[in-house]
Amino acid sequence: MVQPVILVVGPTASGKSALAAQLAARLGGEVISADAMAVYRGLEVGTAKPGPAELALAPHHLISVVEPDDRCDVARWLGLAEAVLRDLRSRDRVAVVAGGSPLYSKALVEGLTAGAPRDAAVRDRLNAAFEQDRAALWLELQQLDPVYAAGRHPNDQRRIVRALEVIRLTGKPYSSFHTSDGVRRSDLRTLHLGLHWPKAILHHRIAQRCAGMFQAGLVAEVAGLRGRLSPEASQAVGYKEVLNHLAGHCDLATAQQQVELASRHLAKHQLTWYRGMADLVWLPGDAADLADRAEALARRFLAGGEILPDDPLSVRPPAPEPPPARRAGRAGQRDGAARPS
Repeated sequence: MVQPVILVVGPTASGKSALAAQLAARLGGEVISADAMAVYRGLEVGTAKPGPAELALAPHHLISVVEPDDRCDVARWLGLAEAVLRDLRSRDRVAVVAGGSPLYSKALVEGLTAGAPRDAAVRDRLNAAFEQDRAALWLELQQLDPVYAAGRHPNDQRRIVRALEVIRLTGKPYSSFHTSDGVRRSDLRTLHLGLHWPKAILHHRIAQRCAGMFQAGLVAEVAGLRGRLSPEASQAVGYKEVLNHLAGHCDLATAQQQVELASRHLAKHQLTWYRGMADLVWLPGDAADLADRAEALARRFLAGGEILPDDPLSVRPPAPEPPPARRAGRAGQRDGAARPS
């Protein structure tokens, strides 16, 4: 039996959790969180988990199910998500996935081809090397796995170290462990709905969210979790920067600026990923009838209809950002072209 699954995706601060909850309520469904950090208990303010109003609309799954000092990678999350899908299928409930982490929603739809190995000793050496010369490790990743490096930030220690760990252990690009050649699972039928915002408005929403997190007690939350965070959780946006502040590496204002900047980089990476999804139906995040549009598309999908990206209820997919112009100088004279971002 083929199970229909609706995925609501978009960059951070786009409102996907709220729309997923509204859709689930209207369709008699339940929400599966695909946020890599929302799985952790105690990480509340910095992960912007659904609030009481959203949780009251429909049952939510995979939120606060893992201890903060435990590890939860995409493979473990996928196992948890599969169990939820089976339960929803048995109760004839619609699955609405709130897609926070693109890799997680991709794994749910396409599966994982293979498990990437781990070696604590190799990882420790790489972490030490990153602290010594992060630029060298970033360059190494760009050379050995340009696919994975695309859209990453040079200061993303956790992901850079993890990718190089796998490359050292296997001799294969880390990106090769997270693909299945785009082959969809035969037991699922999916509808991808994406939330689009103009860049300036999205950045304003990100700034508002970051300011709100600090006002809501992010520093106190991180202080209470110090020493109890897994390597993954300690590198999460918001937590990493506040940990640096608590360690005396920067003042509070700088930490808040860093969180906002890191959130913008995260949004850019997410949008880069989503633009590569040919079947994603983009919806205007600021539309007054957003929930009505999403519901109409979802009901047609659940009735067996095919929903195309150019559906009349959709908006034109956001165009990629143009590459920045290179500064004049010897580098520009050498190749005479702008370097892609």
